[in-house]
Amino acid sequence: MATTITIDLRQVARGLAISLRQVQAVVELLDEGNTVPFITRYRKDQTGGLNEEQIRQIQARL
Repeated sequence: MATTITIDLRQVARGLAISLRQVQAVVELLDEGNTVPFITRYRKDQTGGLNEEQIRQIQARL
């Protein structure tokens, strides 16, 4: 049986001082199987220009 974990993305956004929209975009891109370097280089328009370290910090909190 699978266990469901709920993560408050608003809390992640506040903790990293970035917008909720940016966190949601990164989560969606990661869920689609995109790598951090790919997101950083080719999806800046969707993430609001987050750098690799910021994306990795989001990933670490998921």
